[in-house]
Amino acid sequence: MTTLDKSTAAPRMTASERGQFSLRTIFQGLTGRPMPLVGTLIVTFFIALALFGPQIAPFRFDEIIRGAARQPPSSTYWFGTDHLGRDVFSRVVWGAREIITIPLITTFLCVTLGATIGMFIGYVGGWVDEIVARLLDSLLAIPALVLAMVMLGTIGPSVAGIIIVIVLLYTPIVARVVRSATLNLRAAGYIEAAKLRGENIAYILFREILPGVLPALAVEAALRFSYAIFLTASLGFLGLGVQPPSPDWGRMVNEARSTFSLTPWALWFPAAAIGLLIIGVNLLSDGLRRVFRREGQLV
Repeated sequence: MTTLDKSTAAPRMTASERGQFSLRTIFQGLTGRPMPLVGTLIVTFFIALALFGPQIAPFRFDEIIRGAARQPPSSTYWFGTDHLGRDVFSRVVWGAREIITIPLITTFLCVTLGATIGMFIGYVGGWVDEIVARLLDSLLAIPALVLAMVMLGTIGPSVAGIIIVIVLLYTPIVARVVRSATLNLRAAGYIEAAKLRGENIAYILFREILPGVLPALAVEAALRFSYAIFLTASLGFLGLGVQPPSPDWGRMVNEARSTFSLTPWALWFPAAAIGLLIIGVNLLSDGLRRVFRREGQLV
């Protein structure tokens, strides 16, 4: 194929021609319907809690209040105290930072790695696509929680270990979604125009293809964030998550099981926080899907 001079090659597609739209459109779509608005508000609330929780909490998460063990919810202890005398509200507030931070980091890494792999194999195609796609499928064949338990049982529970495990589990899923979207785009006119201009593969992937897969990638990122929250909490419940004295919500639920008859509130509130956050992220994800589908960016 003859490479054309960049000044005479076919013109670049504009943002509107590729179907891109502004963050304002997304914001209006999320706040214009009740359920996406609720999801947005819930996620925003928990992010604010993660950022400013230590300033809000009346006690430290590991502070044992003398003479206050097993106190029910009251004006002094909003969520009551556990069997040791620790304020449950303070522990839930402090724990928001980790339950948000770890999934955010893993989601960012999964999306970055998965998008790069998916765009590359989808654009290149051929035997590279076949081999990498089969490797990704083999990783997806193993149940996520089982693989996470095996890996963390081997390397030991730690924040770094949790991040590595979740990234390994969810990167293949993101890569498959992006690969599928890339396959639909690689024959587009503006991709061919970029080839004729002599653009390198990195330019084509990140300047031409990436904008076209962003809608699918945004929805998938929200889903991965939700699953990462659930997996982080599940690992904490099993004792493979963030280790004490950190106030991991999953571990709080597990610890409260043995004293449920005496302090049921010590289980109710962290469990409710986990459920509410996951519901909020799912509503936000559904809202994003509706926005992109309405704009013709998703099938």
